[in-house]
Amino acid sequence: MPIAEGTDGGGSIRIPASWCGVYGYKHSFGRVPYIARPNAFTGLHPFLFEGPIARTVEDAALVTEALAGYDPRDPFALDERPRLTQALGRSIRDWRIAYSPDFDVFPVAPEVATVVADAVRVFEEAGAHVEAVKLGIARDQRELSDLWCRLIIPINVATFESFKRQGTDLLAEHREDFPPEYLRWIDEGYELRAPELMRDEEIRTEIYDAIQGVLEDHELLVTPTLACLPVENADDGNTKGPTEINGVEVDPLIGWCLTYPVNFSGHPAVSIPAGVAAGSLPVGMQLIGRRYADADVLAASAAFERLRPWRDNYPA
Repeated sequence: MPIAEGTDGGGSIRIPASWCGVYGYKHSFGRVPYIARPNAFTGLHPFLFEGPIARTVEDAALVTEALAGYDPRDPFALDERPRLTQALGRSIRDWRIAYSPDFDVFPVAPEVATVVADAVRVFEEAGAHVEAVKLGIARDQRELSDLWCRLIIPINVATFESFKRQGTDLLAEHREDFPPEYLRWIDEGYELRAPELMRDEEIRTEIYDAIQGVLEDHELLVTPTLACLPVENADDGNTKGPTEINGVEVDPLIGWCLTYPVNFSGHPAVSIPAGVAAGSLPVGMQLIGRRYADADVLAASAAFERLRPWRDNYPA
């Protein structure tokens, strides 16, 4: 197929793109209308997005142009019709690009780190200035992955309650069909209290401020998309990520994804094919742009694609 659709609440556009060696584009919050009922505000905690997974940057830009624009059913839809394809030929000469090899706090597998560290230098070939940065994040990555789970679980609880109102109590009638890791968070979600939720939004704000701080004087922030190479599918149908990386414990559900902090903040972000490791396993590189500067993210992506075209990797 030429394109696929992803719905990204923590990385579900960028994660499969990274592990499949294709291009995944998560736009700025509000760029593409997110239609949800009965709760029109579903896409806030964390920010949710719909966008393309594509073979090329141009395909992603074309699809987003078709999807973007105002829709009165979304209270946050931007009243804009961006011409994103016009940005693809722009130069990135003299841009300041910030590079964080680990988003401050994530353990990253050496084979991933090596590929991304090499790929980020391609922007220097295009005339940009790349510099390593610290974002100033003080929270442990386990605290942040738990934060993401707590933020997104109320949406899941609401889904169960919606089914219950329609006569199907999934948790009572089909509890054994859900993975235990998911049920743990569902059970916690039913116990969450308002003070805890508001405290979580304060921690989320810290991450927003950290990303904003770097982008005040840089056009882009670059990180690995994921902290590890693709994993084997589990025989029992419950495939998870690693439980530790470089000897550091991580949440197997989301803790290996450097994607979800951008769902805290709402910035545009993409996963771009950075190269391969361990013979033929794809590695993604995440490009994060300023709020609403989707054209910058696409321009940098296209510049990288011209210098390091990835289509030759597809036969692998």
